[in-house]
Amino acid sequence: MKIGFLIAGHLPDELQADFGNYDRLYAELLQGQGFEFDPYFVVDNDFPEDVHDCDGWLISGSRHGAYEDHDWIPPLEDFIRQAVTEKVPLVGVCFGHQIIAQALGGKVEKFDGGWSVGPTEYDFAGTPLVLNAWHQDQVTEVPPGATVIASTDFCKNAALVYGDRAFSVQPHPEFGNDFVQGLIDARGRGVVPDPVLDGAVSALDKSPANQTIADQIADFFRMERDQ
Repeated sequence: MKIGFLIAGHLPDELQADFGNYDRLYAELLQGQGFEFDPYFVVDNDFPEDVHDCDGWLISGSRHGAYEDHDWIPPLEDFIRQAVTEKVPLVGVCFGHQIIAQALGGKVEKFDGGWSVGPTEYDFAGTPLVLNAWHQDQVTEVPPGATVIASTDFCKNAALVYGDRAFSVQPHPEFGNDFVQGLIDARGRGVVPDPVLDGAVSALDKSPANQTIADQIADFFRMERDQ
C-alpha cells in the first residue's frame, strides 16, 4: 500500500541535520507497517496529479495557519474534498487536522487560550494518552459528519474521525521528546511564552504514546472500504 505524504511545511534548518524533514519523521513513525511512501511538498506547490496516485494520504504539520492566504492552500482543500468524495483515505496531523476540518466545513482559529506545547495527556474515549503538542491554532467548529474522538480541557476537538474517509489528530505522534526539546531551542523562545516552554521542558520525562497512534493511523489506512 502506497501512502502519499502531503508536506505542508518545512522543519527548521537547525533540526534537519539530525531529524530530517517531515517526510522522514512520518516514514519513521509508520515504519514496519508494510507501507511505501511518496512525499509531495505541497507547501512548495508540488501536488500529486490525481487523488488516486496513492492509496492513502497523510497531511503534515506546518508553521502556517490553515486560514492564511497562501496560493497552495485552496488547491490542497480541493484535493481533500476530492479524496473524501472518491473514498481515498486521509489522515491529518496538527495543520493537517485543521485543514481537513476547514476544507470540509469546519472552522480553524488562533485560540484565545494560547499555546499547547510538549507532552500533553489526551482523553481518547476514556483512554489517556500522552502525545506531544505544538500549536496555537485549533479546530473550533467541527465540520458536518465528523466525530470528536479525543480532547483535553484546553483543546476540545483534539482528534476527529469522518467515518471511513478521514482521521485526524491535533498533537504530533511523529515528535519524540528529543525533537520537542530541539524545537523549543530552535523555534520556541520569543514565539511561545516562556512559562509554556518551561512547563513543556519539565514534562519531557513523560513518554509519548506515538506507537499507539501510529497503529491507529495504519489500521485506518488498511480499513476495508466499500468502493
